[in-house]
Amino acid sequence: MTEAKGQGMYDLIIIGGGPAGLTAAIYALRARVKTLVIEKEIVGGQIALSDVIENYPGFPSISGQELMDKFEAHAKGFGMEIKFAAVENIGLDGNIKVVKTSEGELRAKAVIVATGAKPRMLGVPGEKEFLGKGVSYCATCDGPFFKGQTIAVVGGGDTAVKEAIYLAKLAKEVNLVHRRDQLRAEKILHEKTFETPNIRIHWSHILKEVKGDKTGVNGVVLEDLKTREKKTLEVQGVFMFVGINPTTDFVDVEKDKKGFIKTNQRMETSVPGILAAGDCRITPLPQVSTAVGDGAIAAFVAQSHIE
Repeated sequence: MTEAKGQGMYDLIIIGGGPAGLTAAIYALRARVKTLVIEKEIVGGQIALSDVIENYPGFPSISGQELMDKFEAHAKGFGMEIKFAAVENIGLDGNIKVVKTSEGELRAKAVIVATGAKPRMLGVPGEKEFLGKGVSYCATCDGPFFKGQTIAVVGGGDTAVKEAIYLAKLAKEVNLVHRRDQLRAEKILHEKTFETPNIRIHWSHILKEVKGDKTGVNGVVLEDLKTREKKTLEVQGVFMFVGINPTTDFVDVEKDKKGFIKTNQRMETSVPGILAAGDCRITPLPQVSTAVGDGAIAAFVAQSHIE
């Protein structure tokens, strides 16, 4: 991999080295567009932390890290240039985009924001320690690994309830842990939840601790907010759905109230020449496969802005 040196002018700067960003880089480099990828942490993004992926076409079973290694190698084969830095903001100098980073300023004719979104963590003991070993933030990714087992789902909004209903088709028992005494999800989801026999709701409870050993998660500690009594449940998995935070603070484009970037079907934002792809934009299904599609479209459309 070639690391970018100093300041410079590029045709395209891609912010984020996850599935969307790497795909955009591959398409741009094949089009002979002078491209730079800026990554703050690790190449591969959040999906690289997933133990096993079984829903990406062509790979019946592969770890997130292995899949992202293949993405990276593919982009590297076309001469991908990368700079490890934190992007602080994107300014405008006429039609030129000025990307200010922790390592200095860079300029480009077009920018693709592909910074993704991170799950909102509760910060309870055991959460980080058992990430990927029983603690998950994606039911469609990891649900099948808990077939016939007992799990806990934390949250009471639309996402948490939808995923609890989905997981109930796989798991022996789903313990839905919600801090309030009624669900915040849509009424129709209330009905489906109450109609699902293997969903057990723990009203007015919060997750205090995730327990486990070298084999993974084996229990959770819950606290009753009304009585302050604590209890331990034996579970093999914990799914957290208390929200996600898009990494979009550095870019001044139109967003929804949660901070997700608004785009059209061409991945264009409210600012000409700034595009967005992947989980950082408003999308009904944040997955590797959809991020790949976003990245390809964004790179293709970016060429028209560059020209």
